[in-house]
Amino acid sequence: MIGGAVVDLLGVPRLAPFADLAVTVDAPVEVGAVGHGTRRVIAITGGTCIARDWTARVLPGGADFQLIVNARMARLEARYVLETDAGDRIYVQNDALRTATPEVMARLIRGEPVEPADVYFRCVPRFEVSAPSLAWMMERVFLGTGLRRPSEVVMRFFEVL
Repeated sequence: MIGGAVVDLLGVPRLAPFADLAVTVDAPVEVGAVGHGTRRVIAITGGTCIARDWTARVLPGGADFQLIVNARMARLEARYVLETDAGDRIYVQNDALRTATPEVMARLIRGEPVEPADVYFRCVPRFEVSAPSLAWMMERVFLGTGLRRPSEVVMRFFEVL
């Protein structure tokens, strides 16, 4: 309380648009039931990124390590590298949660298109960079939203202010 009035010293974080990505992916490699879900690995084959101050391509060689926890939920752990038009490389570690009704999840797992509004897909990307001009990215929190298409994942990242 300050001067008899309650002051919210913490405030609500705001979000600023940061980057739009379209990541192309290969067919899933099914590992199978692993005791706490069904494991799948999906190779990342390329893509594009248009960020606030730069553009980049997604380098092939990354992967999305998926754990289908149950009929409604999947935990996703994607690791890949972006290369900016200036030649700087950015390592991305993106952890996500995807949920939907069992029917919609089954269609996603089969690689069929679904309505984006029918899926809750949120992520927390983290970045590692060596370029001094991009080092600030390692000092911020980012959130994202995404949608899965049969051969790509489309995401929008936001900087938490």
